[in-house]
Amino acid sequence: MEEQAIMTLHDFDLQYYKEYPLLCGTDEAGRGPLAGDVFAAAVILAPDTVIEGINDSKKLTPKKRDKLFDEIKKKALYWAIASASVEEIERLNILNCAMLSMKRAVEGLGVKPDMVLADGNKTPDLECPVQFVIKGDAKSQSIAAASILAKVARDRYMEQIAVKYPQYQFEKHKGYGTKLHYQMIDQFGESPVHRHSFLKKYYAKKQDDS
Repeated sequence: MEEQAIMTLHDFDLQYYKEYPLLCGTDEAGRGPLAGDVFAAAVILAPDTVIEGINDSKKLTPKKRDKLFDEIKKKALYWAIASASVEEIERLNILNCAMLSMKRAVEGLGVKPDMVLADGNKTPDLECPVQFVIKGDAKSQSIAAASILAKVARDRYMEQIAVKYPQYQFEKHKGYGTKLHYQMIDQFGESPVHRHSFLKKYYAKKQDDS
């Protein structure tokens, strides 16, 4: 019995390049954290570009992500990184802001893509064809590349925030709801970069437990 060949991330994108030469991948980073902006990136690679080691950013070490971050920017035909602020997250909700940051990233490319592949099960509101790809950062090289740019950019932003608000140790947890982060919130209260709406359940549970 013949073994079926495993489709690579580049193979996945090759299905689209014939019809859509300017194929763009987009992904966001930072939907889950309790603090900080949500980031997104958009990347257009040439059809024959293969970047070794690209995968879902969550599966890579920080060191590997940093290395690929530079390589992707160097080898991409076009790339852009964008964000939506904490204030926008509180006003519009996180899902809408994830879509908004993707939209801003795609619109920041300086060129209109022929097709956009968006990670997840929803699509940003764009003036070009767009298709969602569930778990796209583990399927498409273009989406995985965008995932890495968004993740590294957001992590670096959180490290800058950590300098401004050192008591929360953002450089360690990047705003995610870790035990340490909740301890810091209990000790110091919220900062201006915390997403208050994300903490309401935590406060309610604390009140119930007290």
